[in-house]
Amino acid sequence: MPKLNITSRTHPPTPSNKDGVVATQDVVASQENALSRIASHCQAFRGADLSRSVGQLALNLGLYVGLLALMYGAFAIGAWWATLLLSIPAAGILVRLFIIQHDCGHGAYFKTKKANHVVGWLMSVLTFTPFGFWRDAHNRHHANSGNLTRRGMGGVDLLTVEEFRALSPFKKALYKFYRHPLTLLVFGPPLYFLIMQRLPLSGPAPYTEVYHEMKGKQIWRSVMLLNVALLALYGTLAFFLGAIATLVVVVPLISIAGIAGTWLFYVQHQYEDAYWMHQGDWNYNKAALLGSSHYDLPPILQWFTGNIGLHHIHHLCSLIPNYRLQECYEASNDLRSLPKLSIRESFKAPSMTLWDETQQRMVGFKAL
Repeated sequence: MPKLNITSRTHPPTPSNKDGVVATQDVVASQENALSRIASHCQAFRGADLSRSVGQLALNLGLYVGLLALMYGAFAIGAWWATLLLSIPAAGILVRLFIIQHDCGHGAYFKTKKANHVVGWLMSVLTFTPFGFWRDAHNRHHANSGNLTRRGMGGVDLLTVEEFRALSPFKKALYKFYRHPLTLLVFGPPLYFLIMQRLPLSGPAPYTEVYHEMKGKQIWRSVMLLNVALLALYGTLAFFLGAIATLVVVVPLISIAGIAGTWLFYVQHQYEDAYWMHQGDWNYNKAALLGSSHYDLPPILQWFTGNIGLHHIHHLCSLIPNYRLQECYEASNDLRSLPKLSIRESFKAPSMTLWDETQQRMVGFKAL
């Protein structure tokens, strides 16, 4: 199979002569064929394997409960420092549990809708993320990823250069505050997972002109149902094991997992050569492969993150469960030929804050 020759730029260069027109048409045809091949290839890996799903779920739940027991035990003997240290691997396992919730939200983890819903909701009590609300918002993100016309729930707020320039000074300051790395990637995630997700928030930020909301009723139901479950579970733990112990165990754990998860989601779509187009020019397959990164992580981090670094494959076919993403990747020369985002390169992502429609790339505020 020939290697995939596809760039991150949406449009090929404008030809200056007849030969150039033919060459450009050949490039476009080659790209379309490659996109079609990859899409067909990925469809073969969709669908859950019940034994693998149950085995993965049991393993990770067992590890998580065991780590929580160790954390409570360490606190009980006065070794609070050990409790905090153990929150790091526990947060890693919680990220894996979130990936299971994530797969359930896509209907990819089990073969029945009911099983996906039940397990996804149970995971939400551990991840502090309302299952129904998150599922619907995240599926909107998948349906409209890279679509400038349909930005809204489920994604990181993004403005184009021209949209930002048109804002008032106050709204510019708000957007800069929101996109600051400390806000978005350090202090924001703990606040979001612990506090903001307890509230049925769905409206756009003041600086956002293009924003598609969700119905308030479905948000209220999902959020409040989870709040009751959180109160019941963690209230019981606080009653029997101590309120201070529960705070020391739960708050750092959720905070670390939230920061890690937010970073993963951020770098999977917010990088220099991403893909953003308006509705008329937008293409689902291109948005999936060019607007979602292949975050190249070492094996241990790939395990903790449930293969979600293969995000371009996931966006192309969200019905592939996490444990089959690597298999799908390895079985395709086309996929292996696509660019990867290294950890070192990903550290540049927080400085990419605006989409430049002229240059078709992400730029920072300094470029203005």
